[in-house]
Amino acid sequence: MSHEYSPAWRKLTIAILRPVLYGLLKRDWRGQKNVPRKGGLIIAANHISEADPLALAHFVYESGRYPVYLAKSTLFDVKLLRPVLRGTGQIPVYRDRSDAALALKDAEQALVDGECLMFYPEGSCTRDPELWPMTGQTGVARMALKTGAKIVPVANWGAHELLPYKKGDQSGLRGSLKKGFHPFPRKKMQVIAGPPVDLSRYEGKPLTKDVLHEATEEIMRAIADLLGELRGEEAPKELYDHHKAQEERRTLLAKEKAEAAKAEHAEATAADKTEHAEKTEHAENTGESGAAS
Repeated sequence: MSHEYSPAWRKLTIAILRPVLYGLLKRDWRGQKNVPRKGGLIIAANHISEADPLALAHFVYESGRYPVYLAKSTLFDVKLLRPVLRGTGQIPVYRDRSDAALALKDAEQALVDGECLMFYPEGSCTRDPELWPMTGQTGVARMALKTGAKIVPVANWGAHELLPYKKGDQSGLRGSLKKGFHPFPRKKMQVIAGPPVDLSRYEGKPLTKDVLHEATEEIMRAIADLLGELRGEEAPKELYDHHKAQEERRTLLAKEKAEAAKAEHAEATAADKTEHAEKTEHAENTGESGAAS
């Protein structure tokens, strides 16, 4: 079954969103020649803001492709969004494993049909304190190796100033940007596409954990280096691992808690010893006074 969408819906969304995005963001777009105009294609990008999906979609469309996202199934439950998402051919992703597998099949079919799929390998907005990409999940590499689709790495910078992403442990992110929508002054959106990531050395190999991990590292390294080019900085050699950081934080908190409990116990023990010594001294003094009388 081919990937379904309505050309009319796609034209309508373009007509509505392009003027809005032109008004909100100044553009600095590079590397559009690296985006193939035909054939199944995967765009793998960094994720710094909840505003960057639309900005990246604009970049990809201006590069000659119509972007298709794998979107949370809950978005399809919103009455106003459902016809738009369905009509433009976006693919719902469900939490249930069987339904999630169906979404992957739909994505694979979309690639076979020559669509351009948009992926954030990190799985969420970056938690890196300096907004560099995090380590990636292996799903994108798996899909590319399974289908033979090209992966074009893309980096973006600027959407975080329009709509900063702050949640939980992100309160100390670069620039201490305040949460909320900041359309003024008009923000500059930088996007760069690199040449397709060469995964040919993995072709024909079993998709083992090690193979997928190595391929994913190559994809994320390409994205990080492109972001470094946009920012005029050298990307970190080791990308931020959010799960590892969380584990280290939990270990540190547990250690601090244990040390605090140990210190409290030592303080209580010292207090008990002091109290005991005072009582002993008092008893001895009382005994000596009685003997003297």
